[in-house]
Parts: sequence; structure tokens; C-alpha cells
Amino acid sequence: MKSYDVIIVGAGAAGLMCAATAAARGRRVALLDHANKVGKKILMSGGGRCNFTNYFVEPANYLGDNPHFCKSALARFNQWDFIALVEKYQLAYHEKTLGQLFCDNKAKDILNILLAECEQYGVDIVTHCDIESIEPIDTPEHRYQLESSMGPWRCQSLVIATGGLSIPTMGATGFGYDIAKQFGLKIKPRAATLVPFTFKGELLALAQSLAGVALPVTISCAEQRFAEALLFTHKGISGPAVLQISNYWHSGEAIVIDFLPQLNLAEQLKHWRDSGEKAGLTKLLAQHLPKRFVQTWLEFHGAHYASAPVAQLSNSDIEHLANCLQHWHCTPAGTEGYRTAEVTRGGIDTDEISSKTFEAKKAPGLYFIGEVLDVTGWLGGYNFQWAWASGYCAAQSL
Repeated sequence: MKSYDVIIVGAGAAGLMCAATAAARGRRVALLDHANKVGKKILMSGGGRCNFTNYFVEPANYLGDNPHFCKSALARFNQWDFIALVEKYQLAYHEKTLGQLFCDNKAKDILNILLAECEQYGVDIVTHCDIESIEPIDTPEHRYQLESSMGPWRCQSLVIATGGLSIPTMGATGFGYDIAKQFGLKIKPRAATLVPFTFKGELLALAQSLAGVALPVTISCAEQRFAEALLFTHKGISGPAVLQISNYWHSGEAIVIDFLPQLNLAEQLKHWRDSGEKAGLTKLLAQHLPKRFVQTWLEFHGAHYASAPVAQLSNSDIEHLANCLQHWHCTPAGTEGYRTAEVTRGGIDTDEISSKTFEAKKAPGLYFIGEVLDVTGWLGGYNFQWAWASGYCAAQSL
């Protein structure tokens, strides 16, 4: 029987932060994971450079049915606290865009910092450990017993940091939700998010003909709006703008895209026409958009536009072109799902969890942190900051 003050199940970002922090407070900590190595999502994130936080973190950057739940943790362990940890280890980093912070070298640098903290304070990290069951017990020193592929474990405090359903090839499972259900906690509906959209029919053919084309756009849905890059793919559309808006999209809803967010196209077209501009529409629009996009887009929305001189455009033509380039409505067929989603929207109802300690209100000594909760951040380092904050704050009460 292996006995610890704290056992943490799930050696991702939240679990590693929680383990290091709890051990630094003098707790005997074991960190268990079913995978062959820890921190897999850290290693693959940010194109291999890990977007570990953001200069501008606010509660408004997070979704959940209880918008106030994340405030306490984000205030008690903020982006500057994690940046201080990074700088303690002299890790080189840079701001990429919109406050997003990335390692200069490799994401492994972030993982190595967390592993160094765990090693310094004596965390026992165990991989290839499948948890078979968890049961409450009542002894003077222990409240939970775990049966595993490596035998039984006992602890006073048990932390579930197993993440959501996103990227199952990295080992994601529904284990955390199963444990929550076992102890009577409510689960909010879950969906893949921060995920590319898929198209079908004519829209799919359009996307495939433009696959590889990227351009800055403004995209909106459900009264939310993001101005970032969009990328056409062989399945639909992706890129930062699309991933961001997917947080707010629900099946069957339309999204609206402005492909020329810095230009009033209707006014520009009228100016070209009324000033006697002799060039064709394709050539003129290619001053502001990728030529391949312009040609394909005009042919899709009216073949005659591709070769039309701008001087021949009617007011109705101008209105149509402005709408299809700056107010383009489309309804995705769906998303690429958990296979490529960066996070899971929804999860354990935060009304069931203390916002200060992350302890389950119905199960003393049982804690849930990170993505398994109904807290979802935007793209740009916000989900990692939530992992650091929730892991740190839970550890302060262990």
C-alpha cells in the first residue's frame, strides 16, 4: 500500500503545477498518469514552442456557465506569477502577437521547469499507471483509496487533473468526468472547441480550391467578434480567427466573415468606378487580397465579375460584392471534433466546486482542476494560464 498526503491523477499542465506547489508546502505528493510520459500537450502546443500565457489575462477571456468562477484563481496566481517562474529559470521567450508568449526554443523548456520544481520538492512521478477505481475510506490518515495497475494507493487529498476530451491521441479520456459522476457532481454538456470548421457541398468545394490560402479577417458569431488570420483547408476553414470563434459557435449557427476588415469596400468600388478606373475588378481587389483568393471568390459568387471592368459595375453589383466579401454568411457543417480540438468546452459544473480551493462541495478531500472543469479560455495562452492558476490555488489548500 503506497501512502501519500496528496495524490494527483493527470500529469499535464495543471497536475504538474499542483504537484510542485503542494510539495513545496511540505506535502508528500505522488503524481500519477496512464501515459508513457508527462506533459504531452505542453510539448505539442504552440507549434512546439508552447504559448504558455498571455500578457493580457482577464476573466472575460474565459467561458463557462458561471463567469465569476475563474476570478479568484486568476487573481491569486496571475500571468506575472508564471512569467516570474519562467524568468527564475532564465528561459528565453517572446511575444508573438496579441500578448501571446512563446518559448524562443522548445516547449520542452516549460515542461523541464515544472519537472525541476517537482524534483526539487520530492514529487514522486509515476507513468504507465492506470487507475482502475477510486473509493472513499475513513481512516485517521486517509480519505481515498485508489486501485491501479501498479497496486493500491491511499491519500488524504485526491486531485483530478486529467483534462478534457481533446486530442485523444495524446491520451485524453473521459476519466475525470466519470469520477465526478461517481461522486454525484453535475456535468455540463461538452463539445470540441478551439477547433477548425468543416464544410460540405459547394462550400467544401470552395474551401478545397482555396486550400492553403491565409488572410486576415474579422469573424463573428453569437455577438462575439475576433480579428485574426483565417486559413482555408481541404476540409473547411481554420486559423486563429476560426479557432477563437469556435468557442462561441453551436451546431446550425451561421458565422459572418469580413475578408477586408480595414476597408469600406462599397465606397472603394464606387470610387474606382466613378473616377474612371479602367482596370478589371480582379486586378484592383488583388491590391488588397491574395490574387488566388480574388479569382476563386469572384468566380464562385458570379463568374462575370472575374473579368468585369470596374467601370461597368452597377450599384447593385457593388452592394452584392460588398456583402459577399465583407458580410459573408456561411453555416459550417460541423467541426473537426476532438481529434484536432485544442480544448473541451463544458465539463464539471463549477457550482459543484469551491472557486477558492477547487474542492468538490459534496466530497471533502476531492479536488478538480484544469480543463476538466466548465472553464474554457480563448486561444493565446489563456488555457495554460488557467491550468497554472487552478493547479496552484488547489495546492494552497492541500
